[in-house]
Amino acid sequence: MQEIAIIPIGEAGRTVAARLKSEIQRGDLQQSWRKRRLSLLDRCMVKDCWNDFDAFVFIGAMGICVRTISPLIEDKHNDPAVICIDSFGRHVISVLSGHIGGANDLTRDFSEILKGHAVITTQSDMAGLWALDTLANQFGWRERHSTGMSRCIFSFVNRRPTALFMDIRDEGTDYLESTLPEHVTVIDHLEDAIRMDYALIIIVSPRIHAAMENYKGDWIQFIPRCLSIGFGLAHQASPAAKILREMQAAIADAGYCCEYQSWRSIDVKKDEPVVRSLRRAGIGAQIQFFTAEELASVTVPNPSETVERHVGTPSVCEAAAILGAGDGQLLVEKVKGKDWTLAIAISRSNLRRGHLAVSDKADTCGHIEIVGAGPGDPDLISVRGRRMLEKADLILYAGSLVPKALTECHKPGAVVRSSADMALEEQCEYMKSFYDRGLFIVRLHTGDPCIFGAIQEQMAFFDKHGMNYHITPGISSFLAAAAELRSQFTIPELTQTIILTRGEGRTPMPEKEQLHLLARSRSTMCIFLSAAIVDDVQRELLQEYPEDTPVAACYHLTWPDQKIYRGKLKDLTKIVRDNKLTLTTMLVVGEAIDNRQGFSELYNKHFTHLYRKGEE
Repeated sequence: MQEIAIIPIGEAGRTVAARLKSEIQRGDLQQSWRKRRLSLLDRCMVKDCWNDFDAFVFIGAMGICVRTISPLIEDKHNDPAVICIDSFGRHVISVLSGHIGGANDLTRDFSEILKGHAVITTQSDMAGLWALDTLANQFGWRERHSTGMSRCIFSFVNRRPTALFMDIRDEGTDYLESTLPEHVTVIDHLEDAIRMDYALIIIVSPRIHAAMENYKGDWIQFIPRCLSIGFGLAHQASPAAKILREMQAAIADAGYCCEYQSWRSIDVKKDEPVVRSLRRAGIGAQIQFFTAEELASVTVPNPSETVERHVGTPSVCEAAAILGAGDGQLLVEKVKGKDWTLAIAISRSNLRRGHLAVSDKADTCGHIEIVGAGPGDPDLISVRGRRMLEKADLILYAGSLVPKALTECHKPGAVVRSSADMALEEQCEYMKSFYDRGLFIVRLHTGDPCIFGAIQEQMAFFDKHGMNYHITPGISSFLAAAAELRSQFTIPELTQTIILTRGEGRTPMPEKEQLHLLARSRSTMCIFLSAAIVDDVQRELLQEYPEDTPVAACYHLTWPDQKIYRGKLKDLTKIVRDNKLTLTTMLVVGEAIDNRQGFSELYNKHFTHLYRKGEE
């Protein structure tokens, strides 16, 4: 809980404080402020309470604020955040501890509430540069540095030549790469930065880089929480502190930082002395346990019959490490001590090409991102999806369904190819040829790839070959249909169900999912891939829906040549045939189309819910 003291100066200050309290108690702000607690405080109490609050918000003249806090200030690592708001609530000024204390973030939040102007003067914010002293908190990293954070920040904000070395990939490294300042150079080998004349080296790595200990220049290392440390123990192994030190030493000898990483083992060891010691030491961000059955399902390089006889699984440390990393990549195979074993793994999504490898195959590990392109308009792809396209070495897109304009954000040198003329085997082998070279591939599918996206067979290929992949969802065309029809597809007391289906063409439909059976609910139905068999679709729907049920045939939704035709179910075939609609046509049927009856109770002034009490 963030404790915030509000210090109003005079009657005007108390008026602004009352405004703040009233706005924050609004339903839409309560959720975002649930981890902050505001307390009113008299100015004369600030000295005695200086160490009791995370932030002090003065409402009044800046001079009063400065004179009050000046005798209390120590340093940026210990001082609370201090903000000053003028007595009209027009300007919110970050006064002290802008980054580490969070005054800058609070300034932005309070100015938004008061609809005032945020005044932030820290140089990195003014220059649009990374706030180095907040990156660790922002992305869940730990930090260590050579000569102190202040010197590193001084070099960075003054735009002195800076090297950035990253040997993993996570949300934080994606952010750094996408917002790279001009004076920062990404390097693949830390030795290159040491040899060259960089004023600052920024490292994002879970490894121990011994060369930096003797480096005379400024450097800062961010240690991401990306390792899964699996461990096994002899029964009631002791002395616990000694064993824990031995395991920490083994991790360091392997070249990794053990602080703030996740530790995994078998559930029968959760009450062992070493585990209790690990919890007390606080070096693990998380301790997780698996059952013998879960561990036994994992294939490991060093199984043990002895371990299986004792605990019911041929592996504890390697299996726990891999399982904890989400079927990850082993970095360190089983290391044996007298009464313990240990292994280290990393999630495949955290692997970066050319780094943290234990084999040649791992060293060239690529990544495949299956991305939902959305319904067609390039503006409707997700932010993450576009970011994936911008960094891809290969974009293989479904050319018959996805506009090529979506790929135009590719980086220089990227390969962009349509898969329209490629069979499944050719597509998969083509992606694998890039993957095996350690490259980043985007497989771009229309709409959301998990809805009629034909990705199942591709994932089977990836799984068979142990390839790392992930899915970025997209906006499905049925959602675009609702938007373009300006229709809510779920209407209170009329229809609360949306059916996504298709008609039976060359691919048979399951017997229980025949259209006429689904139509019995008379729900809003969105029918994919069925314009070519519209006569069969209409015949089946008319077995349950009234013939005057509203329908819409939506062609190329959100594309430049979008066309939408409304009508009645009895005329659906004629609408499609007369307008020569074929591929990429969504058929929608149901009373929800153009409906303006049946209002929700959510915003009824008499309706009470969690955030608002209804009127009597």
